[in-house]
Amino acid sequence: MNVVVLAGGVGGSRFLTGMRARLRASDPEAQLTAVVNTGDDLWLAGLRITPDLDTIMYTLAGINDTERGWGRVGETERVSGELREWGVGWPWFTLGDLDVSASIARSAWLRDGVPLHEVVERLIARWPLGVRLLPATDDEVETHVIVEDPDRPGQVPAERLELHFQEWWTRYRASLPALAFPQRGIETAAAAPGVLEAIATADVVVLGPSNPVVSIGAILNIPGVREAVRSTPAPVIGVSPIIGGAVVRGMADACLTAIGVETDAAAVARHYGSRAAGGLLDAWLVDTVDAHAVEGLAVDRIATRAVPLWMTDEPLSAAIAGAVLELARSL
Repeated sequence: MNVVVLAGGVGGSRFLTGMRARLRASDPEAQLTAVVNTGDDLWLAGLRITPDLDTIMYTLAGINDTERGWGRVGETERVSGELREWGVGWPWFTLGDLDVSASIARSAWLRDGVPLHEVVERLIARWPLGVRLLPATDDEVETHVIVEDPDRPGQVPAERLELHFQEWWTRYRASLPALAFPQRGIETAAAAPGVLEAIATADVVVLGPSNPVVSIGAILNIPGVREAVRSTPAPVIGVSPIIGGAVVRGMADACLTAIGVETDAAAVARHYGSRAAGGLLDAWLVDTVDAHAVEGLAVDRIATRAVPLWMTDEPLSAAIAGAVLELARSL
């Protein structure tokens, strides 16, 4: 069994821990590959920061801070405190000291000419993750957000401001209505080595329960990736990040609203579209509270099952992963 998961952030990391546990129990020889969003990445204080890759790495290594939802457990923040005193970086964007050390190592290797996918291999070598991590691209493709300038309200015509996604997300908590999500550098980007091959040779491809716009969408927008998912012989199964009309974590609703998609499990499935109609999905998992969506999505040629989707611990995440594999076998 060869399973490929497109993933980003906390939702993706929790799903991956469940899929890893499920495969270890049912098929110890299985290979699990995660294609991880890099659109959140940025240079800050001279360091290359990769939030989603680090979150997934720390979670799979069992060293993540589960209370904060990011960074490593038992962190101190002396370096970030010192940088604030000197006015370096963003005062509202805090990294723990161990997290800073990972960013220093990554930045040093990148400046030495090591491509990002090899940097990831070096970083994860110290932990037995049991998952192959691939960045969506080695190229610097950063998601930005277009908003109306909050310092010039009521201007006619409206003054627009472009922010890095992390500023919009972390500093403003997505409170500024987004007008667009341009990905800077995407025109000349290429999928990282191994990404297209992994999708083409997979037995199952999963669109994880991550933000459909700036996590999964940012991966799919890398040239060649959407086409690879659409053309893979493997079944493509999606897991809804929306339960009962609300986001499970984060502020994906603000992103969906910006692109005209309702915060609804069925609406997100239709956003991805049925592969039978030129989209991406063969099947979709929704939570039991959204079971009413099953019949309507069947009309749209997206086979849909309703199962509990709350990933509050590894056994529950493993059960969701099992439902994905069972649904894939039924197609």
